[in-house]
Amino acid sequence: MEKKIYLLLTDTGTLFTRTIKLYTRQPYNHASIAFDDSLTELYSFGRKDARNPFVGGFVKEDVQNGLLREAECEIYSRTIPAEQCERITKYIQKVKEQEDQYRYNLLGLFAIILRIKFDRENAFFCSQFIATVLAECGVTTFTKPPSLITPYDLQEAAGFQLVYRGRLEEFCKHSRQNHTAMI
Repeated sequence: MEKKIYLLLTDTGTLFTRTIKLYTRQPYNHASIAFDDSLTELYSFGRKDARNPFVGGFVKEDVQNGLLREAECEIYSRTIPAEQCERITKYIQKVKEQEDQYRYNLLGLFAIILRIKFDRENAFFCSQFIATVLAECGVTTFTKPPSLITPYDLQEAAGFQLVYRGRLEEFCKHSRQNHTAMI
């Protein structure tokens, strides 16, 4: 049996993401992973408080509220064996259960600018977390270490297909109305 996983790449337009964009020169600077086409099971490393980009960690994100609601986005999907999906689910569940032991890897963002591999135990930024999950669970491999992976690198990962580009709010409206993702 096979299942789909989803990558959500977003631009929330905040000062923090605009600053990151100056370096990356890419339209999307936040990455999340989901297990359903309505993006209700959506996980990442990001802000714990929408008003403060410096307080972060593991988050279950909500596309209906907060910063993501009005974000521009791209959504990618990939079909994987059910066993790999189960490994991803268990990996994320473990992080969720030990959430207080994980931190946001803000220093890692600066290391990317310098192209320096910078790993911290139990600390991730969004795309580092997604890359680690995908690699550890055998979904894909990357040509560089997870601590140097950007959201742009994730969209280039083998096997992922673009399924939507536009405002996340519009995707969610359509998804709720039709109970299926737009293609």
